[in-house]
Amino acid sequence: MNTQVQSRLLVRLVTSAILIALAAALSNIKLMALPLGGSITLLSMLPICLLSLKYGVKWGLVCAFLYSLTQIMFDLGSIMTWGLTLKTWIGCIAFDYILPFTALGLSGIFGSKTVPRICAGITLSLVIRFVCHFISGSIVFATWCPEGWNVYLYSLAYNGSYILPEMILTIAGAVALFKIPASRKLLLA
Repeated sequence: MNTQVQSRLLVRLVTSAILIALAAALSNIKLMALPLGGSITLLSMLPICLLSLKYGVKWGLVCAFLYSLTQIMFDLGSIMTWGLTLKTWIGCIAFDYILPFTALGLSGIFGSKTVPRICAGITLSLVIRFVCHFISGSIVFATWCPEGWNVYLYSLAYNGSYILPEMILTIAGAVALFKIPASRKLLLA
């Protein structure tokens, strides 16, 4: 491997590590936290989306998967106190952490050359994240649905109450960065 290729790979690795760490730190700045999990954060998904937009979907999926593992590590203590069975614990890990956070890596699927493509990619990745949380809420956490409520409507409302604002904030952050020429060149080129 020549020096130039090694240098580009090193820059990619360091950039990815910094953005994953930034996303993890931002995930702890909660603008609103729901009682049974889920929160609106200060742009915590944006750094992961940027990795996919900058380096492509394959790299984005790997970084997003690594980010999902950081989220599991942050929340493992509370997950263990929820009284889940092994089967529901596995469902929770899969549908509340690994799959939805890894889906953020799809943000670059439509490219990063125009605002509509960026918005479409981020929207798709967050809709997939929502679907994962909806499945978890409908199946894994169905027992926590208030009596007399439809479990699917409850999961839709509960998960939508934080994913929709997260989506709006993430898209707004990405568009703002795209509109600033210096950050567009640095982050998306």
